[in-house]
Amino acid sequence: MKCALIIPAWSPEDIFSSKTAGSQINYWQPLGTLYVAASMLKAGHDVKFLNGGFMSHKEILRHVSEYTPDFIGLYSTAFGWKKAVQTASDIRQILKNVFTTVGGPYPIAMQEKCLSDSADIDAVVTGEGEITVVEILKKLSQGKSLEGVEGVVFRDGGKIIKNPARPLITDVDSLPFPARGLLKDAADYIPPPATYKRRPVAVIITSRGCTRRCIYCFQIDKERTHGIRYRSIENVMQEIELCLKQGYREIKFIDDTLAADYDRAMKLTQEIKKRRLDFTWFASACVNQVDLPLLKAFKEAGCWAILFGAESGVQKDLNTIRKGITLEQTRKAVEAAKEAGLTVYTPFLFGIPGQTFEDGLKTIEFACDLNPDIANFHALTPFPGTEIYDNIEKYGAMSGDLADFTYQGAAFIPYSMTRQDIAELRQLAFKKFYSRPGFILKRLSKLRSFSDLSAGLNGVKSLFWLWVKEGVFRRETRK
Repeated sequence: MKCALIIPAWSPEDIFSSKTAGSQINYWQPLGTLYVAASMLKAGHDVKFLNGGFMSHKEILRHVSEYTPDFIGLYSTAFGWKKAVQTASDIRQILKNVFTTVGGPYPIAMQEKCLSDSADIDAVVTGEGEITVVEILKKLSQGKSLEGVEGVVFRDGGKIIKNPARPLITDVDSLPFPARGLLKDAADYIPPPATYKRRPVAVIITSRGCTRRCIYCFQIDKERTHGIRYRSIENVMQEIELCLKQGYREIKFIDDTLAADYDRAMKLTQEIKKRRLDFTWFASACVNQVDLPLLKAFKEAGCWAILFGAESGVQKDLNTIRKGITLEQTRKAVEAAKEAGLTVYTPFLFGIPGQTFEDGLKTIEFACDLNPDIANFHALTPFPGTEIYDNIEKYGAMSGDLADFTYQGAAFIPYSMTRQDIAELRQLAFKKFYSRPGFILKRLSKLRSFSDLSAGLNGVKSLFWLWVKEGVFRRETRK
């Protein structure tokens, strides 16, 4: 069948403040969509990928009109849901008989509601899509109903039918590698400024799932019954070598934590070093799962930077979100990473349940004292399907505007704060952290390339607006 996988059109201003977008914008490789595409291609289907990050809504509709697919697969997050509904509606005006399916974090969480929201959507994939979508296409090509296809909610005439959930894929080695060949220009897909060394950058995930239970984090495996599903080291290495053959020069590992299995992480780094592969890489890890020997091994294998989810400088806030770490563990991990020669990134959250404005100020102080190379300050965003979202009355209030679900707009307001408090803390945090003379001098001393200079100039522009304009991160409340 002829299939089009689509990310609806969006612009940086849909997510970031126009004053700071230059230093925040990023275009990730859409790994989930590319995994599904790879399975569809393997099954013999013709697949076109249209990414609304690089084309307008009109351009997407034009491509659809010219290609005339039989099947549309729309990807949607919470903030992009309205655009997905509009895209499905406009495509229906062009192709009356096309079958439209939606997947992604928001449809997985909301399921039947997505079909209620739009009469132009025929089915929802409610979990991992690689096997499910291929089975949907087989049924459609045979002219059969989707009854019995696990992991699908679908429309049957005037009824909405929910099939049983599909078990999670345990043999992740069995999946074909993401279909990166569908990307028009790999160099367009870049992480945020200052978070990569070389281009183009490939995104790889070496495992699926997480055993932690942070109350703001969405996981398909809500009960964590399957734990972490690891790919074999050899399977990961095969994908790395394929990416290098395709011209990629840096890899961003996006596992929730690459060091969840310490011995496996060490073996992976040893294998990379053993093969003498020419690439740089970036990883995320939890502060209580690393030590100096592992971080030195990362560095020796080509890793140049690591992200630690610090989240807060107040222990009670860490306990509230069930992070499972201590402030001292964060300090030790950052110190060890610096000693190993790694660049250190630490994100922090404002709007944690029970967090006060004063707690937020302590977090800013902790971030400055911790002195990572880069710090980010987000609004806590509990997406649909998370503990906070599902029990909102217990924790605070939720915005009715899905456009707030971006880590930038304050989608969630705890009882202990206001929306204005969160916006003010974010602006104050960026100002204080990035205006320190010691930080500025250190950044200037590390300028080595045009990419470094460009990121630095965008940072200066953002910092200027943070100082001269009030309410940079403040959004008007929408009803």
